[in-house]
Amino acid sequence: MMHEKDTEMATKEKKGKKESSRVVKGQELEVEHLTEVADVSPKQARALLRKHGADWTKLKDEAEDLKEE
Repeated sequence: MMHEKDTEMATKEKKGKKESSRVVKGQELEVEHLTEVADVSPKQARALLRKHGADWTKLKDEAEDLKEE
């Protein structure tokens, strides 16, 4: 059983790891889908997916903001 301190340390270790600069291989379909539904470039779609994961509400909102710029 993990104690609160152990859990906190494990969480900090995960946060300290460098984020990947690429979208996970399985997310390429999500990149394609986002480019089609939100009319953004694949590069923009990858950046949004890295930032928001699979939160499609946020992804679509951010994509709309990108189109307005």
